[in-house]
Amino acid sequence: MLPDVRPVPCALLITGTVGVGKTSVAEAMGALLTEAQIPNAGMDLDWLCQSWPTPPADRFNVGMLLRNLRNVAGNYLDAGASRLVLAGVAESRAERDHYEEAIGIGLSVCRLRVNLPTVHQRLAHRHRDDHDGLRRHLKRSGELDLILDHAAVEDFTIDANDNSITATAMAVLQAADWL
Repeated sequence: MLPDVRPVPCALLITGTVGVGKTSVAEAMGALLTEAQIPNAGMDLDWLCQSWPTPPADRFNVGMLLRNLRNVAGNYLDAGASRLVLAGVAESRAERDHYEEAIGIGLSVCRLRVNLPTVHQRLAHRHRDDHDGLRRHLKRSGELDLILDHAAVEDFTIDANDNSITATAMAVLQAADWL
């Protein structure tokens, strides 16, 4: 009998403040993994909690996110994905642990860092026709950056100030030892 040579499935959460490029980098990571013929799947965690109304005690609808994450991750793993790339925010060690429990495999966390003035420029571009959304996201970017500083849930950090999205994705993959 031949040994099983399939890689042990693992997951990586790309975290950081709003506007740092989590989703863009996760998408680029998926493309690079596909190019390297490594079975993978990507998920933007924001989409897994988009429902209304949200429970009063669950501002960001994390309960819904975790229920959906459990099912979606399971489906991807059952279909043969060996690498799960998640784009989202873990504001505490407990939240990180909940994500790992929901996906049922090992989870590493990479924090993307971008200077807040650059984040604010990106947000201004992204919300150029949504003044209320821009105001809310500008406020949240600084607040969340401080929360993430104190929570320190990441295993490693990648400076994404001056690199292209693809170069940042490659740096994350290399730091995670996935390529």
